[in-house]
Amino acid sequence: MAAPTLQQPSFLLANLKAETCTKPLLQRCQDLVKIIEEYPAKELHGILPWLVESVFGSLDGSIAGWSLRLLHSRCYEYNVALEFLDPSGPMMKLVYKLQAEEYKYEVPVHYLPGPVKACIQEGVLPDCPLFHNKLQFPLSGLLTLNLALNPFEFFMFHFASCLVTPKSLPQGLQGSVADSAYFVLVNAYLKYFLPSEGSVPPSPFSDSRGSVTAPSPRSSSVSFGYGVHSQSLLKHHIFHQPSVNADPAAQEIWRSETLLQMFVEIWLHHYSLEMYQKLQSPQVKLALLQYRLSMSLPCQPSAPPGSGTLHTYQEPFSPTEEHVLVVRLLVKHLHAFSNSLKPDAPSSSAAAHSGPLEELKRVVVQRFVQQKLYLFLQHCFSHWPLDASFRAVLETWLSYIQPWRYTGESGASQPDQNRTVPDKWEPFVQENLLMFTKLFQVLLNRAVRTDLVNAKNALMVFRVAKVFAQPHLADMIQKGEQLFLEPEHVLHHRQPRGYLTPSQGGSFLSSRQRVVTDMVFRVKSHVYALEGQDCQYKQMFGSELRGAVLKLIQIIAQARQTAKRISDHSGEAAAGGSFLSWLGLGSPDLNHTFPGAEYEESGECLKKTHEFLDKALENLCLIFKLNPGQLAQLVSSLSCCQDDGHGKQLPDCIQGENGPVLTDLGRQQVYHQWPQEV
Repeated sequence: MAAPTLQQPSFLLANLKAETCTKPLLQRCQDLVKIIEEYPAKELHGILPWLVESVFGSLDGSIAGWSLRLLHSRCYEYNVALEFLDPSGPMMKLVYKLQAEEYKYEVPVHYLPGPVKACIQEGVLPDCPLFHNKLQFPLSGLLTLNLALNPFEFFMFHFASCLVTPKSLPQGLQGSVADSAYFVLVNAYLKYFLPSEGSVPPSPFSDSRGSVTAPSPRSSSVSFGYGVHSQSLLKHHIFHQPSVNADPAAQEIWRSETLLQMFVEIWLHHYSLEMYQKLQSPQVKLALLQYRLSMSLPCQPSAPPGSGTLHTYQEPFSPTEEHVLVVRLLVKHLHAFSNSLKPDAPSSSAAAHSGPLEELKRVVVQRFVQQKLYLFLQHCFSHWPLDASFRAVLETWLSYIQPWRYTGESGASQPDQNRTVPDKWEPFVQENLLMFTKLFQVLLNRAVRTDLVNAKNALMVFRVAKVFAQPHLADMIQKGEQLFLEPEHVLHHRQPRGYLTPSQGGSFLSSRQRVVTDMVFRVKSHVYALEGQDCQYKQMFGSELRGAVLKLIQIIAQARQTAKRISDHSGEAAAGGSFLSWLGLGSPDLNHTFPGAEYEESGECLKKTHEFLDKALENLCLIFKLNPGQLAQLVSSLSCCQDDGHGKQLPDCIQGENGPVLTDLGRQQVYHQWPQEV
């Protein structure tokens, strides 16, 4: 499209809309490149909302946009979309052009994640500074609140929402998630705005007046540093929004922080009302009570009874496998980003002298991600179906609790079993104790209800046991539990500091030589921040869980023997028949293993179930220091029980092409302590 003369914005937008139906994507993008290059910001201001919706789809899901999640490398439009939406491409050039002029774009609060929306509608400002100083108050009342976002925030909000907005997608279009245009763009944005090497490239346009979203309100009297916590623990009422200082340090990384906060808030801030209320401290509840009693505004139109309250709010949330895989990509990148922190970077007292990007690396995992990821994983662990698709959730968890895998060092590529966890990661284990212990216990409850004769389910149990059996890791976890169980008087002289949440506290790299008292404080602070100070902590290495582990071992041994019997019988009934066909899983296919898995994980996925379970038993013994003699006796007694009159009996099967295949009844028999009389 030639643009010799400048049109009025309304005509420009009308022409672009009309050409959507008549021109292919390539030509439309070529026209947009010329328009973005030749038109001033004043003329381009009106097209951004339409263009963002045309690309990413509408927030209500009625418009699919370019369907980036379905565009794969074999599609004609794939490269066109990637080039146009590249971090340094034409679309971002439009965003920066408008950013320099301080334009604002409204997003209804209705489209925010449920817990954030409920919080705002209750009149309490959320913790995340992303929403500070951006709420617009219309005359119609709180229920029609809008956020006023700058162009970069507006773009990233729609990009992040594209992943979680329900859309009517065409059927039959399948492909690897990691090959989709959306997944590739997420990876590109992470590498560009959160680089492990170098700094974030500056905007091509002057942004001296641009809106800045700093990680927290900063006082001009406080030097720049995440370790400094100066704001009140009380939540602010939304009509008292704090201003954010646009200091030079914040200017340097505000895009990095905005992208990170958008991704975390949109992708991870979905959880049940129960979990949301658990996060609310007594101070928050006090602030909410004060608001209700004495801070209500005069002439405020009353909301409909019960609407928008925490007590009536419920959010149905079922993340897809694609959603989880994108979250795993975020986790892996943030570990690599954090681990690229320069070794000589100061950790506390001299923090103000290091670059702002280096300081962000120091705190990014603990401060921005930990709490919400913990709740996200806990929700997935509790609600995900008991099938092999859980592998995506499992690997996301295992990626988070193994930051040493993403250091870029040569030793990080060794198999888990051969790698000793270095001592320097002990503070990380302590400040993420619940990520290791609580989620392991929830996983244990899943494992005992899962069909472990299925090779893919057996692989998941093997993976968890393999990770936790890494030398030195179990000792670190056990030490963390001992620190948490230290008597409260150890912290008595530290009580005035209060327990800081991850969104308020410092870094796990802040002091490697802290005294025991400080370690106790940090572990307790972590647990209380995520579970509340009245939580009843259940030890991973306590007697109760040991009993649950022994139960799992019985189930593993039973499934292992069942798998071996079926495998042996399969060999007799159909020479050369696939073991997996006995379980109704079809032929092994190396091209359809877990899309985010490394080779050493994927190749093992196609081995026999009893091989995975054999290794899982061995690793569980290492983790929990179980007596090999007792284990042998347990397995032997189980074997004798099964051989007593049932040695050659198979669970209920039907005859398939390659031999017997388990029926639904047969699977139930395997689960309910098979064999039993039918």
